[in-house]
Amino acid sequence: MRPIIYAANWKMHLPPEDARQFAVSFRDGVGTLPGRTLWFFPSAVSLEAVCQAFRNRPDIRVGAQDVHWEPRGAFTGATSIPLARGAGATGALVGHSERRHVFLETDAETGRKVRALVEAGLTAMLCVGELLGEREAGQTEAVCMRQLRAGLEGVSGAAWDQVLIAYEPVWAIGTGRNATPADAAEVHRAIRAELARLGAPRSVPVLYGGSVNLGNVAALLAERDIDGVLVGGASLDPAGWAQLVSVLPA
Repeated sequence: MRPIIYAANWKMHLPPEDARQFAVSFRDGVGTLPGRTLWFFPSAVSLEAVCQAFRNRPDIRVGAQDVHWEPRGAFTGATSIPLARGAGATGALVGHSERRHVFLETDAETGRKVRALVEAGLTAMLCVGELLGEREAGQTEAVCMRQLRAGLEGVSGAAWDQVLIAYEPVWAIGTGRNATPADAAEVHRAIRAELARLGAPRSVPVLYGGSVNLGNVAALLAERDIDGVLVGGASLDPAGWAQLVSVLPA
């Protein structure tokens, strides 16, 4: 079975004690699953609690939801890479649609964050995706490739081992709507072609995110170019998440 990545983005949910209880419940109830790597992205205040709960599970990795590219300084409210790493994080999300469209993060800023992460030896999960209007205007590929090129500018050589990509159509996030497996696979193929042009190896994982749930995850993972899923709301319930990560491709 090809390796599959299941990533949970908890967004602005689960304070430290709730997050710790979730992690302990999951850790004790779900053993190592062959061919799977799990990622958890808790809020900044819950990061250390989750890292501690999973410290003896090498199949489970924990990352920050966002980082600043500067290692320190007068950036009130931001989390630096050294701060995230000090809490136990081994990576971070970069350019999630909410960072782009709610907090107005630019393509150039995502590139600075990716480079800072890989230079620090951490993993960057770069998110790309189009708005509904952009999809309806036939701009999906152009938007995703622009975001991809900006986010990965300067990445080369061994640094590719520290990069994951997540395609998340913005119109499908938290809406209950999701791209069909065929829709997602089409964009994933375009992303893989662009990654190849950028010099990335075929081993760089490309995940799908956008209203992933128990009802559609198997069909999504059955697509050859989808290496895993980035999940929001469906990752907030320990029992439901345990079921979801146990699903095999259809």
